[in-house]
Amino acid sequence: MIEKKLCLVISFKKTVDAMAFEEHCLKNNVSGRLIPLPKEISAGCGLAWKCEVSQADEIKKVLAELNIESDKISEIVI
Repeated sequence: MIEKKLCLVISFKKTVDAMAFEEHCLKNNVSGRLIPLPKEISAGCGLAWKCEVSQADEIKKVLAELNIESDKISEIVI
């Protein structure tokens, strides 16, 4: 069984924003991955970025640089 842990999950309003964010992160070695929106979060386009909680400031900076508005930024155990 996979061990659950506290993660930072960023949901997006639009799928195109989620895809652009993922592309940028992959090109710039920002750790994390695109996941289906967890059931604990009932907002957004159905996709979310999952990463370490310690990356919150870095992720917010990337969102601002790309002019992408997140739907919700949550810390949840998944």
